[in-house]
Amino acid sequence: MIDVVVADDHQLFVDGVTQALDALPDMRVVGRVGDGDALIDLLATRSPDVLLLDIDMPGPTGLEVLERLDPPPPTLVVSMHAADDDRRAAMDAGAMGFLSKGVPLSDLAAAIRAVEAGEALDDAATLADVLDRHRAARLDPGAAALTDRERELLRLLAKGVTATDEMADALFISQKTVKNHLANIYAKLGVSDRAQAAVEAIRLGIVARNR
Repeated sequence: MIDVVVADDHQLFVDGVTQALDALPDMRVVGRVGDGDALIDLLATRSPDVLLLDIDMPGPTGLEVLERLDPPPPTLVVSMHAADDDRRAAMDAGAMGFLSKGVPLSDLAAAIRAVEAGEALDDAATLADVLDRHRAARLDPGAAALTDRERELLRLLAKGVTATDEMADALFISQKTVKNHLANIYAKLGVSDRAQAAVEAIRLGIVARNR
């Protein structure tokens, strides 16, 4: 899970980005601030995996805050300003990437994954290739280790099939085997019961939401 802090004084943008990123299976917004002083205070107690930073904010600007941090967290500047001078200033201040606020969510998410992985987005010629490498959500190791049979059980849970005997009949396995698989699922997803497993599987995109 990639922990993201959003620093921007445009509340509608912050709300929209937060909602969009929290809906992705591998990201969560853990902090939101609207001015430079609040960002400094937040970063004194929290170390995000990625900082989404606007250039212009009340108090110290985003770039002034970035220059003060030693070292700064992996930072992606997202700004309405798209001039080359702004891009160079952001990279000189310590940012790993610079995007316009007009980019699609898929590009923003890919850029966050790339920056979290240590890739700098400083070459416009290769930007598209870097983003393409990071478009897929990265599941936590436990979720990524789910077996095909465990995913089948999760699909049943998401459909509302929760009784052990019904699950065993649906998959032509014993009830004991169902319970063993469920125990493995709980451990891998960090949950403690069938309802939590179904909710987590849907959140991670492992199974589709039952309609």
